[in-house]
Amino acid sequence: MARKTFLLLALSVSVSLSAQYYPSKNQWENKTASQLGLRQSAIDDAVQFAMDNEYAGQKDLRLAILQSFSREPYHKLQGPTKERGGPAGTIIKDGYVVASWGDTKRVDMTFSVTKSYLSTTAGLAFDEGLISSIQDKVAEYVWDETFEGEHNAKITWEHLLQQTSDWSGALFGLYDWTDRPDREGTFDEWKYRELKEPGTSYKYNDVRVNVLSYSLLNVWRKPLPQVLKERIMDPIGASTTWRWYGYDDSWITIDGQQMQVVSGGGHHGGGVFINTEDHARFGLLFARKGKWNDTQLISEQWTQMIQTPAAAYESYGYMWWLNKGPRSWEGLPDHLYYAAGFGGNFIVIDEQKDLVIVTRWLEPSKIGDVVRKVYQAMD
Repeated sequence: MARKTFLLLALSVSVSLSAQYYPSKNQWENKTASQLGLRQSAIDDAVQFAMDNEYAGQKDLRLAILQSFSREPYHKLQGPTKERGGPAGTIIKDGYVVASWGDTKRVDMTFSVTKSYLSTTAGLAFDEGLISSIQDKVAEYVWDETFEGEHNAKITWEHLLQQTSDWSGALFGLYDWTDRPDREGTFDEWKYRELKEPGTSYKYNDVRVNVLSYSLLNVWRKPLPQVLKERIMDPIGASTTWRWYGYDDSWITIDGQQMQVVSGGGHHGGGVFINTEDHARFGLLFARKGKWNDTQLISEQWTQMIQTPAAAYESYGYMWWLNKGPRSWEGLPDHLYYAAGFGGNFIVIDEQKDLVIVTRWLEPSKIGDVVRKVYQAMD
């Protein structure tokens, strides 16, 4: 009897998992809050709050970028930009659209949300065996001058993914020390600072993120947007409208072919340009631990690895933010993790609740409020 009960339970779990809903390429089913066991009033409150708290910055993102980073030495635009739209977003529960607002098909810049897409190409390289271990030194794979010298030679893939490398140098005319320099000090003090042992100090730095992109291109030996399209975006039914750009001068030659090193954000222009619905599909893939229908597109192991807190900064994983440490959102579970970009672009993921929340052009300080309001709908 016990064996029969166990088999019935196993069958029940198997049927439940196989019955998970995934949107088809051209259609995403909606369900009401009540159909999904949620309170409609709380969902409506979350949506209205997001719409009422639009990012206050310039709609001309070329100007927004130049103004926001004007204190950085030699800062300039090196990649494309695009005027942004208004607030938009969607809430996905159990795979279904429970709410949407704004123009969810509009393609917009997404800034540092791009880092989580870049991280995904690293995960695919890890799954493929192109990177044997995230603890490997990158110099073992990229043997040009990029990782020469006593300091840079120590840097591992994990250091780059967790932004704890303190890589020192220049890439495509941009020096690491010019990116988000300390508030105090002079140019010389920033430039000739004492380097921190890789892994011991966290610093958000787009030049070093682009070093990761450069390194992954050397490993894949084909453009990273092509890798992402073939391995992830096409299988999850994403549109054909998203793009991933680098800089005007970020072209290199590999195997006799010119390829662009794409940027990990829009700090100097470029990065991923994408619509809200494609973001939501990407988020749903991670909420489902890398599985889409019956296919494991990226390993469950990787979806757990990206949530590894950096020893130097508990709020940051493998280019995904974690709801832990100094950046945690009060009153929300610590198993949440999310992608975040300039201008209030977020993809929030809760594997346990099978929940994805995407916001575009939300006042960044208000994201915790939006997420809390959605969780109130589940109380």
